[in-house]
Amino acid sequence: MIMKSSLPQLFLGIESPLAVPDAPNYRPQCWPPQRDWPVIIDAAGNVVSRWGDSIWRLDPWAGKALTLNFGDGPTKKYAATISPANADLLRIITGWWLYGPNGARGVRGLKTRFDQLRRLCVLCTQKGVLASEMNHFPHVLDDLPTVIQASRGGEFLALLHELYERRDVLGFTLLDRGNLAKLAAHLPEHQTAQTPYIPPRIWNYQVSRLRECLDDFLAHRENIEECFRFCLEAYKRNFPCLNVKARPRSFYPFQLPSDLESGKLAGRRYFGPFIVTARRFGIFELCGRWLGVSDDIRVQSLSRYLNLVRQAGLAYLLNFSLMRVEEAWNLKVDCLQIENDSHFGEIYVLRGRTTKTMSDDDALWVTSPSAKVAVEAMCAVADLRAECALLFGENSGEDVAGKSYLLDYMCVPWGKVFSKTDRALRPSIPSYAYLIQSFDKLFDTEQLRITPEDFKLARLVTPTLTNEFAVGKVWPLAWHQLRRTGAVNMQASGLVSDASLQFQLKHVVRAMSLYYGQNYSRVRLEEKASTFYVRTMYETLGRQLQKITSNRFVSPHGEKRKSEIVRLISHADHKKLINLAKSGTAAHRPVLLGICTSRTPCPYGGIDNIAHCGGGDSFGEPKPCADVLYDPAQLNEIEALDAILDERLANADADSPLRASLEAQKRSVENYRHAIRKKP
Repeated sequence: MIMKSSLPQLFLGIESPLAVPDAPNYRPQCWPPQRDWPVIIDAAGNVVSRWGDSIWRLDPWAGKALTLNFGDGPTKKYAATISPANADLLRIITGWWLYGPNGARGVRGLKTRFDQLRRLCVLCTQKGVLASEMNHFPHVLDDLPTVIQASRGGEFLALLHELYERRDVLGFTLLDRGNLAKLAAHLPEHQTAQTPYIPPRIWNYQVSRLRECLDDFLAHRENIEECFRFCLEAYKRNFPCLNVKARPRSFYPFQLPSDLESGKLAGRRYFGPFIVTARRFGIFELCGRWLGVSDDIRVQSLSRYLNLVRQAGLAYLLNFSLMRVEEAWNLKVDCLQIENDSHFGEIYVLRGRTTKTMSDDDALWVTSPSAKVAVEAMCAVADLRAECALLFGENSGEDVAGKSYLLDYMCVPWGKVFSKTDRALRPSIPSYAYLIQSFDKLFDTEQLRITPEDFKLARLVTPTLTNEFAVGKVWPLAWHQLRRTGAVNMQASGLVSDASLQFQLKHVVRAMSLYYGQNYSRVRLEEKASTFYVRTMYETLGRQLQKITSNRFVSPHGEKRKSEIVRLISHADHKKLINLAKSGTAAHRPVLLGICTSRTPCPYGGIDNIAHCGGGDSFGEPKPCADVLYDPAQLNEIEALDAILDERLANADADSPLRASLEAQKRSVENYRHAIRKKP
């Protein structure tokens, strides 16, 4: 349970004017609180509900009638009974959601969590079991999926996962990791078609081009800003009273009108065709590279290019976070923050408002350090947008805190007239397909065309692909695909084998897995993103099993041993494979020699030391590990390792532990070669 020294870290996190530090219910005096502890207090200071009450009334926070019924009071027709012991466990968990570091901020979120967990407590009461002991009662665990709402199965799993990670603080465990995996395998089906997973080659291509676009902009940032400001000044000089409603219809500073020649617009200056300005500021080639314009370049090309940079930044952020496009679209210029973690050092997070629930108005998404490039580029464009707003005498899009959106209307004197647009409303979000269509120099369509290998990997992760995804067709990129692909890639599943893709991901996968998968951080992560990640984490446990039943992998102990390892795996049944992995019945861990199928942690390594895997640490008859399956495709890596071993042996002292280890690994290399040569 919580130590007394940790009590100051607990406070009421619900978003309400009544949840203030000097309120009597703001900080519990002990954990769990005494039964007379005032949980809910109204605006007049009256205690509405105490800890031991069978019903907590959330009316003062919700502004309407809203209750949490723990089921150990008078019987209600609409609420199933819960035993006092299980009700107390439910109170502790609910109280943790109220006072803990990652608790619910809104009453809707709290009510949703409570209702889901209440179903579990009702089931345990009906079975005569304490919820904290249900791990020992398989018949209760078997019935648990039947009481879960199909539409909230993933949320429920993530909820139990979080409680498992907090077991030391709560003082009890509901479901352990093994039973969580089994539950994941038997969750009721809800979504019939999964969001497509983008194949590694195509994912890598689009994210590399987005990064190239952003880098190119930042490399020419000063030139672009100087050119943009020059154009603003040109219009301001010719039209000192420029505003939204009285904007010129002709591009006088850069396009010579007949009225200017005849003297009707005396005092107005013609600056020559815009191509002259573009070359002068060194952005002509830049616009040609990304927009495809040449001698016909006009001043509108400048704002069009800036729009490309903004949307490329949006796409890049979505590739390296689990944000929905609506959430990324509403990010502010100060969204990128850095948290210093004792394990991983600097962790980059995006702070914003989630559009899915009211309880996460100030949520965090873990992201890659490279997100800084996208935010920097988008902020630069936002600053130019703000300068335009000042020129027109408009609001610059800032909120009450003085922070503007990364993406908002850009009203320029050479652009369209937006006088009828309600600037208080957010602009509509373009689709990823529209971005690609509007800026046809961003991606090479042929690079997005699906190859047989692309299709194979995509089907492996998403078996329900429609006919829209077929070999030879262009992959139809969409914003929601980036979220699912990001979650899968974070698993380091082995499917993402492309070297350049691994390079893109290596600096973010471990940190994101730690924060989303283990709830390690003290910061408040966006709940839906965490839920999405956890569900994907359990799903991907089975994907690595797809290939080990094939002839590619061999056991050093012969076909009989391999048959024993894969006897439960049906290659034709994709769903069964995933369920076996989720339930912990089958295992898959990449090692240097191939695949380790042990379901328990290995003390011998296998990644940086193959002495035990290949049986090199045994004398006489080699005794390779019984759980290893050799992969002949690893031969090149093994040959490279053999050369390194020879170099190190040349300098190793005789009879030293180092020499013994190197020699053991050399024997394992020979055992591996011998086994794969025998492969039929």
